[in-house]
Amino acid sequence: LTEWLHNVYKMNNFSSRILWRFGYSARLLKANNFRTAASNTSFPAVWMLLEQYSGTIPGRFGVVKKCSSFTMPETVEDKANLELCSPLPQVRGMTQLNREAFKRTVVVPVLKVKKEIVNTLLKSLKHTVLQRPGLKRVVEDPEDEDSRFVILDPQKIPEFSLGQSEQEVLKQLNVSPEVSKYNLELTYENFKSEEILRAVLPEGQDVTSGFSRVGHIAHLNLRDHQLPYRYLIGQVIIDKNPGLSCVVNKTSIIDSTYRNFEMEVLAGESNLVTKVKENNIAYELDFSKVYWNPRLSTEHGRIVELLKPGDVLFDVFAGIGPFAIPAAKKKCRVFANDLNPESYSWLLHNCKLNKVDNQIKAFNMDGRDFLLGPVREELSKELPLLKEDQKTAFHIVMNLPALAIEFLDAFRHLLVGEPCSTAALPTVHCYGFSKHDNPAKDIQQRAEASLGTSLDGRCSTYLVRNVAPNKEMLCISFQVPPEVLYKRPCP
Repeated sequence: LTEWLHNVYKMNNFSSRILWRFGYSARLLKANNFRTAASNTSFPAVWMLLEQYSGTIPGRFGVVKKCSSFTMPETVEDKANLELCSPLPQVRGMTQLNREAFKRTVVVPVLKVKKEIVNTLLKSLKHTVLQRPGLKRVVEDPEDEDSRFVILDPQKIPEFSLGQSEQEVLKQLNVSPEVSKYNLELTYENFKSEEILRAVLPEGQDVTSGFSRVGHIAHLNLRDHQLPYRYLIGQVIIDKNPGLSCVVNKTSIIDSTYRNFEMEVLAGESNLVTKVKENNIAYELDFSKVYWNPRLSTEHGRIVELLKPGDVLFDVFAGIGPFAIPAAKKKCRVFANDLNPESYSWLLHNCKLNKVDNQIKAFNMDGRDFLLGPVREELSKELPLLKEDQKTAFHIVMNLPALAIEFLDAFRHLLVGEPCSTAALPTVHCYGFSKHDNPAKDIQQRAEASLGTSLDGRCSTYLVRNVAPNKEMLCISFQVPPEVLYKRPCP
């Protein structure tokens, strides 16, 4: 196994992630001491991690998938931990949340300790004491007000007896090593959201406890088998996430025209007007009428980082302003457009909210009309005036991944006259989805088809995020070639 993992480590560096889980440093791995590290890792532990990741590992790791039936025998530790993490079986199939049904009592090991040395004991036995969030580690002794019960981790004390090292610690503290049994009552509040949902949904089906947070709103994309439990799921998410007061589920695909979608409120209030903060800038929006994706925060920041004060930004599909407003804050001149009247309205609102309304010219137009109108007009006016030593850059952002590439043909002969200097040519950042095996090549070829020219050596592609299995969102950036942008006048 060690030899095999070593070969795989050289192939795709996956094994470093396995060893990282066991606390081995990157320096150890880079020093090519993988053999030593793997040899020091227990075989069952490595094997279980391989089994966990087998569905996502390319190449030779397909062999592991054949052994997916491999299981470690159930131990006393597993059973004790299962009781602490799992509600009672009778909650299976519940569709209306009944918090009382999650009460259960488990037997846990405890030490009886004088209350004045409790803190000292907790520090001395910190690896043996129960560490589960939400559960008290120290409870009162109903029969002795001067004593406390310190709850121990059932996984570490499987047979209700302490090991030699723990007994030595207790001897120094003059504490009896006798471990007692304590009936610990668990309630709905003691279980995590994924534990509750895993207990409720049909066995064997995947559990989705993840969501996008938009201000006070949690946005879910539930699968068909989860829909009968959607109201329960919504309430659990509100209960377990402070600050959330509304949970919605997307009920339709995103409309490519206005980039919004139908949604159903699953739990909480029906107020979908919310406030968000991204990259230290505040925005307000009606989530039911405009597009907002918190997963694009890094991408918004990446593009704005490319801009310099004095640059010009044309935002063709601006939404409520996540590119436009931070660019204006950076002292750029901004022309922002969106076809959706609601997005346009909230764009104006957020410009005023962030005190950049004097630096942004906003438009409510179709993206193609915006390119052929305000963008053409501004470039025709600005580019001929640029001198060789001027460093003003023009950037055009086209963030409508479902359709943006189809708009690139608007750049064909957008301007008339002799080409300006290459440095002044506008840079386009165009977004698109791809399900291709080679998404970067796919995006480039589609962009070239729209522009009518090759971009080889003249573009870069950036993987923004994985949208769905086998579906990537990418950004292709390039300066518009002069032979595309300019139409030379007839002599």
